[in-house]
Amino acid sequence: MTVSIKHHRAIWISDVHLGTRGCKADLLLDFLKNNESEYLYLVGDILDCWRLKKSWYWTQQHNDIVQKILRKARKGTKIFYIPGNHDEALRDYAPISMGGISIVNEAIHTMIDGRKFLMLHGDQFDSVIRCAKWLALLGDHAYDFTIFINHFYNILRKKLGYSYWSLSAYLKHKVKNAVNFISAFEHAVVQEARKQNVDGVICGHIHKPEIIEIQDITYANGGDWVENCTALVESWDGQLRILHWTELMHHPVHQTVPVRAEEVEKV
Repeated sequence: MTVSIKHHRAIWISDVHLGTRGCKADLLLDFLKNNESEYLYLVGDILDCWRLKKSWYWTQQHNDIVQKILRKARKGTKIFYIPGNHDEALRDYAPISMGGISIVNEAIHTMIDGRKFLMLHGDQFDSVIRCAKWLALLGDHAYDFTIFINHFYNILRKKLGYSYWSLSAYLKHKVKNAVNFISAFEHAVVQEARKQNVDGVICGHIHKPEIIEIQDITYANGGDWVENCTALVESWDGQLRILHWTELMHHPVHQTVPVRAEEVEKV
């Protein structure tokens, strides 16, 4: 049996929101099974403690994701967890190492070509989170409702033979205020990278996958696993790019690595 596995130097995943019905756990698990790396960065909101405090939702696939990440750590992948606003409770314990995973509030990644990237979740540059958390929680309810509608809409699309489509991402990019917020957020994060004298910044938080140049700083956002199902990767030649897994999983461009059937993991 031959399994197609893609090997990267580094992978960045953010905004998984384990513990919510909107989390695309099946797609993320498929991604983790088919992609390996020397470094794995979990850039915040991996767990959704906001939602778990209100009502417990945790499927076997959510548990499988945690086990898969821990298994990668045991096999030698260098894993760093940078908490976000939805899993901010972990910030009180940073820096600490648990199960082979280093929990830090921010970190620097040196690309293979020597460029340095600041890594943080990004919520500290969101004025709503900083100044009016109650408004953020209200928005969280509206967002959950949109995700709820989107879930059943995509069940219908799948039955009709259409691919996955994100209603919330579509609405976000159609609303002028949201577009203005995203632009302001990107520039604020880039200013922090400039202060820290690095070449780029990698973050999450706003669920918008992006790699752009803002003046002399590279801004990269890994997106999420609720709307977009995307990850950032660094290849072994130093290229930074976004993987859209809903597109790649059916048309994989993985490098083929021979693996015996008995060596294939279930998770």
